[in-house]
Amino acid sequence: MKKYIRRFTFISVLVVSMAANAQTGIYGTFTAANLNNASSNWIYGGSGGIYFDWWHFGLASAGVDLRGQFLGTSSTTRLNSGLGGLRVAITPHVLPIKPYAEALAGVGYVSDPFLGNSTDFEYTFLGGLDFTFFPRLDWRVIEFSYGGVSALNGTLHPASFSSGIVFRIP
Repeated sequence: MKKYIRRFTFISVLVVSMAANAQTGIYGTFTAANLNNASSNWIYGGSGGIYFDWWHFGLASAGVDLRGQFLGTSSTTRLNSGLGGLRVAITPHVLPIKPYAEALAGVGYVSDPFLGNSTDFEYTFLGGLDFTFFPRLDWRVIEFSYGGVSALNGTLHPASFSSGIVFRIP
């Protein structure tokens, strides 16, 4: 019985210490994307999500990110996405910046007034830089992403730029 109590205590302390060091952030950004298709048009909209950095080692942290984006205009192609994946960030404690990189996958919905609609697999790789300007508030200075979505009898390769605000929860 003592063996099980020790194991339970060890696992409890481990889980609580991981949760105590975790960092959660909720963000919203303005996004501009080029679909890199035949018409090479730009679409605009918003992106938002939540990340949870649960692993910390020195200056590095890792975790997961879940996000959605809603891009387009009333007369052009639309791209709506739901993505999730892995995130890695570097936090140099002497500077108020945090560069990060992510690899995400999920579902993308593409709608084109001439070609129709399609919902399919989407992936994206992205990187960016957050700047802390107030405790618990960051400015997402720049974020660049590049990915692919199989849609409308071909593959689109959206490249996007974003900027916005991050609220970090202790």
